[in-house]
Formats: sequence, C-alpha cells, structure tokens
Amino acid sequence: MTAAAAAAAAVAVAVPVSASADPIPDLAAIGADLAARAFVAPRTRTEVAVHGSFRIRQESLVNLDLDRGLDASGQPLFTVPLGGGQTLDGGDLRLRTDLSIRAPGAGVAVHARLDALDNLAWGGSPEAGTGRAPTPAASTGQTAGAIAVKRAWAETLTPVGVLAAGRMGAHWGLGIAANGGDCDECDGGDAADRLAFASPIAGHVIAVAWDMASSGPFTPRKDERRALDLEPSDDAATWTVALLRTRSDSARVRRAAAGVATVEYGLFASHRAQHNDVPAHYLPVASPRPTGQLPVDSTGGAPANATALVGELDASDLMARGFSATTGGAWFRLTTSRARVEVEAVYARARVDQPSLVPGVLLDQAATSDQFGLALETDVGFGAHRVGLDAGVASGDDAPGFGAFPAPGAAAPQAGDLDGPQADPPGDTTVDNFRFHPDYKVDRILFAEIIGTVTDAIYVRPHVRLTMSDAGPGQLVFTTALVMSWAVQASSTPSGARSLGLELDPSLAYAADSFRVALDYGVLLPGAAFDNPMAGLDAAAAQLVRLRLGYVF
Repeated sequence: MTAAAAAAAAVAVAVPVSASADPIPDLAAIGADLAARAFVAPRTRTEVAVHGSFRIRQESLVNLDLDRGLDASGQPLFTVPLGGGQTLDGGDLRLRTDLSIRAPGAGVAVHARLDALDNLAWGGSPEAGTGRAPTPAASTGQTAGAIAVKRAWAETLTPVGVLAAGRMGAHWGLGIAANGGDCDECDGGDAADRLAFASPIAGHVIAVAWDMASSGPFTPRKDERRALDLEPSDDAATWTVALLRTRSDSARVRRAAAGVATVEYGLFASHRAQHNDVPAHYLPVASPRPTGQLPVDSTGGAPANATALVGELDASDLMARGFSATTGGAWFRLTTSRARVEVEAVYARARVDQPSLVPGVLLDQAATSDQFGLALETDVGFGAHRVGLDAGVASGDDAPGFGAFPAPGAAAPQAGDLDGPQADPPGDTTVDNFRFHPDYKVDRILFAEIIGTVTDAIYVRPHVRLTMSDAGPGQLVFTTALVMSWAVQASSTPSGARSLGLELDPSLAYAADSFRVALDYGVLLPGAAFDNPMAGLDAAAAQLVRLRLGYVF
C-alpha cells in the first residue's frame, strides 16, 4: 500500500462535482438579434435603457425533515426549528436592474446587471442603520445596502459578427447545465469572464468563446490598488464552440399566428483545463498560509478581491493537478400555433490526474467523472388553457448520498446519508452524478429544498395551466404540476429504496404587464427512499406555502 493510500481517509480530494465547462452565453438572444442589428439606423446620440424587477417572497415550510429521524451521520434531512415543532419561515427580497448603454452609431453597447438587497432575508436587518433594531442587523450575515454587480460587458457589431468581452451571463438551452438565472424564481445564475465572437453563416450562428474560469492566488502590486496573479500555471481556462439556429420571441409569435411551425436547435462543445493548483489559498483543510497585509480602498475597507490576496505562499504550495473536462450539449425546440416541444441533453467527462489537495501527500489514482443529463418540456394549448408533460434524468453515482452539494474535504458519506462527496479514494475515485443547475426548477420541496437540485434521479411531471378569467389589465391563472421521481442509484438514498416520492405543486396567480402576485402551495408524499428502517420510522408528508409579489419595469 502506498503512503497516499494509507492516508486517504485524511486527504481532501479535488474531484469535480460537475464536469461541465461553461457554454456560450445567451446565444439564442444573440442569434435572434444579430441580423436585425446590422440594419438598424445609426443612433445620433447615446441611448440608455433600464429594465428590471423587484421581488418579495415569504414562505412557510412544514416538516421538511419528513419526521423520519436522523440519517446515518446523526443529522436530520432538513433543518429543524431550535425550539421544536415542524414549521420554519423564510422570506427575501431583491431589486434587479438590467442596464444597457448604446453608443452613437449602430455598433457599440455596454451592458450591466446590478442586484440590490439580493436575496436579503425579509426582516434580516430590521431598522437597518438606525441603531434601534431589536437584533443586530449583522446577525444574518447580510448587508442591508449591498449592491452586487453581477454582469458588466460590452459588445460591438463588426462587418462579420458580434464581439463581446467582459463578465456576461452564461445560459444554454433549457438551463439544466448553464443557467443565467433570469427567471422570476431564480436565485443565482451563471456568469463568466469571457471573450466571445458570434457570426451569422448560412442561416445559423456560429460562436466561439474563451473563458478565464479561475485564477489566483493574488498579491498586491506596488500601488496596492491592483492584484497580480502569483502563478499563471494554476489558471483554469475554457474554450467553447457552438452552432445554432434560433428566432426571437416576437418572430415565433408571428409565425405561430400565421400557422407556420418554428424549428430551432443548437450544438456546443466545450473544454476546460488546469495544469497546476495552489489549494493552500482556498481550502482550510490544505493547511493555508497566513494572510499578508492587504491594501485598503478609498473607504478604508479591503478591496473586493481581498480574500484572494495572500502573503506567505511559496513553491512548495504549488501542486500538479492535471484537470481536464470536456462537455457536449444539444438543444432542440419546436413551436407551433398550439404546441411546444423543447429538449436539452448534456454529456460531460472529466479527469483529475492528481486529486490530492495536501502538498506532499499524493494519490496514485486519477479521479474521473462521467455524467449525463436530459430534460424534456412539452405543452399543448386548448383555447386559453394548456397542458403538458415534462421529464428529466440526471445520471447517478453508486456512492452513498446524492452528492448534490458536498463540502470539499468532507468525510466520505455512510450508507443512509442524504449528501456527501461521491469519491472516497483509493477505492472510489469516480464522480458520475450529473447535477441540474439549481435555477432549473421542477418542483418546490423535494429537489428544490431537501436534496437541493435534480441529481441521481428520474422524474416525470404532468402539468396544467388554466386561465380562469381576465381581471383588469391582467389574468387570473391557476397552474398545477404533479412530480413523480425515482433515484437512478438506489444506494444513494437514505433507505436504499429508489422511490423518491410524489409531489403536488398548485398555484393561483394574478399577472399583469408590470405586476404579479401568486400564492403557491406544495405537498410532498415521500417515497420509501426516505424511510428510516433502522429506527422503524416511515417518512411523513412535507408542505410549503409561499406568497410572491413581483414588480416589473
């Protein structure tokens, strides 16, 4: 047995929990708009457009630990109230602003997304700034006045295509692998530091992109205003190429009204690589070095990149990593006057030649990842009403736990745990569970809250939308969905059974152009996968009630 194998239980493993490399950003929008902008009359002055939304949510979650006792590691499946009982409350708000500044002429624009109070807990900073709050405003760990710049990028229209550069949203297809987080209920969203070029060819759009996915550690420059990357060989970069044919929303509506079907599709391939790594600057399990003196900004605080600046790293902290990930994806959509069929499939394969995170302790087995995800959405219209059937599958791994959000360096899960790392070297060095992006929502309780996302699972989701009446400028709409789901690998579930359960998610909503209000309900009847046979307990039903208010501008 090697020294690495003997120490495996104490070694943190750098195994990719998702092998996905970032697809090109929002290509459907680029493709639909590309030709139109070539014929726009030149602007004579700078134009500014502002769009956005304000969102408030409040919800109650009842019995999300399913009353089935503790898992094999002694933890409940979901957070429980400190004082006992079954009900937890939560709420948040967010002001989102999308800003576009278009220069004189027809070819240059700068865009940005700014979120204020992003997912700030409702009541988490009461009477902020007055000093009269019943509890300290900092108790939630959130800043009441925080503004997060999520995106900032520029684009220019050249004679042969569009060149874009900056931090831009990353989205592809339905959003199961890369999701820009643009939906009303989205909480995160992907963005990439990217150079991208898209050009129209024979009725299609072909695009290439280069991303700087990760860099650092950093050290201050002489002026203490900027940072310098200490080791270029540890940068992780991504190359992507994509081909697609797509239409704008308005074009699809016009074609449907004329009885013409619209066929759209796209393909992408992406590759990410990292040669070396410096785990000591980002993981406490890797024996981090003390931090050096950091510069301060004009307000007297640390700059935004302060957490990445280090002061006492040396050559011994540099480790060979040998990471590579290749991802391929396809997307298809058919839209007619009455129906829509849309599907996305993603395959991802990755390898880490040296998965150890501890300098001087090496593993003699590479870690690998082989993942597949598929999502289908359909709906058919009957007058003002619509029905449909959605389905999806995310590949699984035979290790215990779902592997939805494993903590780096955490101990290997035991049979009966809900989550945990899917690799346990030297015996198990594979991570094969595909994880849907958390902003791709299929339910309200099981995948959204208890597991955290769709992974190691198959689901079927029939749904109905009924337009009940016109009410002033808006409509009163009732929707409901029934989600049936099963585990791909029975060994991943707490009980070892495959049936995850049955969830019903009805909503009653009023929607107008600039205002939305909805009352959501969800009830989960858990399957045998969540029973606790060791304790002789069957999993009990869980419920969720949510009120949503949305203001759009």
